This record gives sequence, structure tokens and C-alpha cells, in this order.
Amino acid sequence: MSPSASWLVVNERSGSNSEAALRELEASLARHGLGVTRTIEFPAQELPTRSDLEAAGVSQLIVFTGDGTLNAVIDAVSGWAGAVLVLPGGTMNLLSGRLHGEDTPCDAILERIARGAFRPVRPAMAACAAGRAHAGLLVGPGTAWAGVREAMRDFDVAGLAQGAGEALAETTGGSRVRMADPAIGDQNGYPLIELTPSHRGLQVDGFLLENAAEFLQQSFAVLRRRFREGPHERLGLLDCLTIENCAAEPLQLLIDGEPASLGPRAEFSVAECPVDLLATAHGY
Repeated sequence: MSPSASWLVVNERSGSNSEAALRELEASLARHGLGVTRTIEFPAQELPTRSDLEAAGVSQLIVFTGDGTLNAVIDAVSGWAGAVLVLPGGTMNLLSGRLHGEDTPCDAILERIARGAFRPVRPAMAACAAGRAHAGLLVGPGTAWAGVREAMRDFDVAGLAQGAGEALAETTGGSRVRMADPAIGDQNGYPLIELTPSHRGLQVDGFLLENAAEFLQQSFAVLRRRFREGPHERLGLLDCLTIENCAAEPLQLLIDGEPASLGPRAEFSVAECPVDLLATAHGY
């Protein structure tokens, strides 16, 4: 891999994109002979597209962002013949964990890349009409807590107070969602259903909020994007499923942390990533 053939995408709003972290990343790239010729600072600059990379002769795109921006990057370069190197530049870094091992730091990943200890892969995603999730997809009124997380990120105290109140009302009083096909789990519905893609299919988990303690536990889990810390039950490991809103209202989603919506009944399935990603974990 020639250093002249690599671009870097960063996002200052992502969890790990401090100035110090970016300086450390640049030093690590140089130390391992993986320098880049251009850095795209999203969202101030537009994400590169497949045609941009092809026109510039880029063969490797290094992405140091959170899962949401990473999702947008992969969509933008869909069908490109090069490879994307995912680095842990966000808060949760779920896709980076899948590719390189959980909590593997940037320098260790770059060291593996420099000595050729990697392979291109196209990991499974959770797909629906609203988009593809590479790290995880959430369905239900509990997704309202994502707005509170954004207020926390922006240190918006007024927005945090208002958003928390609205999220509380939506999660406890909003129409729940259930598994319609196959009709498994609680048919009275859940405030949140999580779909986690893997090479074995979609892991489906339903989150129940039956008392105040569980509600608070789950709310904080959603805020920190550690959904599995909340009380939940495993519903299945499936290649295709249908989720519906119990009150026939639109489905609210978070696709890799970004909000979206669908009609009251929607199908979710496994799909292949549309571009090569570089994996360095032995357990991938």
C-alpha cells in the first residue's frame, strides 16, 4: 500500500476526535509508513465519493470517526474497488471492534496493517428500506433518547432537560414495537428492539421496561450507546424478520446511531457490505 494512495476522513464531533488524538493518529500513521495525502474534515467538508476516489487514484480510505459517520462514508463509496480502513474514532466503535477486536487502539491496528496482517472482508449488515446498519440498528420509541445524547454532546443544558422529558414520555407512553414475522417474544411489544449484524445473521434483542429501576437503567444505557447493559431478552438469530408498530404508527429507528423512520411494518434482513473493509482480528 503506497502512502500516496491513502486519504483520511475525520469528524471533530466524534467521541475520540480530540486535537490530541488527531495529532497522535498522524504521528502513528507516519511511524508506520502509512501517511496520507489528503484529510477530509467532516462535516465541514463533504465526504469523498466513489468517483472522487477513482479520479484521484486512491486505493485506501482511512476513517477515524464514530459509527454514524462511518456508515455515511461506506454509503458514499459503495461499489468502489479500493478498501476502507476503519479506526476507532468514536464513542462506541462497534464496527472497529468487529474488524480489529474490541478496544484495540489505533496504533496496534496500524502496526498490523503496516506488516500486512490483514485481509479485505465484506461484513454482514442489518438492512432495511431506510438504510444499512454496520454496527447496530434500533427500532422503537426508546430511540428518542438519541436526541438527549446529542444535547449532552453539545453541552446544551436547556436542550438536555427538554429532551430528557420528551424521551421519558415517548419511551414510557409511545406505541411499542413487536416481532411480527416470526411472531416471537412479547406480542404486547417492546420500547426498543435491537438488531446486531454478524456473519451468523441478525441477533435480535428486545428491551422491556417493567419498573422504574429498569427504566432508569435502560435510559442511561441508551444515552451511552451501551444498549446491552439494560435489561433485555434474546429473541433470535435470524436472516430476515418483520417488525411492526403495535398501534400501526411509523417505526422510529436509529441506524448506527442516526435517526430514521419507516412505515408501521417493515422488513429487516442481512446484506453484504458494498465495499471492502480491512480486518485484522483473528476472530473475525
